[in-house]
Amino acid sequence: MTSPLKKPTNQFLIPHFRSPSLSLAHAFSSGKSRLLRLFRDCCGRMAGHKIVHATLTGPSVVKEILIGITLGMAAGGLWKMHHWNEQRKVRAFYDLLEKGEISVVAEE
Repeated sequence: MTSPLKKPTNQFLIPHFRSPSLSLAHAFSSGKSRLLRLFRDCCGRMAGHKIVHATLTGPSVVKEILIGITLGMAAGGLWKMHHWNEQRKVRAFYDLLEKGEISVVAEE
């Protein structure tokens, strides 16, 4: 005869309760803390300790410098294109003014 306290081989997939009177429906109905206590009772510890997390590495200085240079060149290129477009508009305006096709004096 097996003891009700014996843990199964895969303790995270097969629920094991130390108290037979404690059920999942009762745990869910009585709140989060009761459910956490049930989980600790059936598994012996929280599952978060078994999860493998990615190791965080520090910033790569070379990568950040290259990204900064790339973003700076892209922003600078867009600014220069905007500047050249405005310069072209001003030059066209003064050419038309010099040819006499337009005037800055209001006609009466």
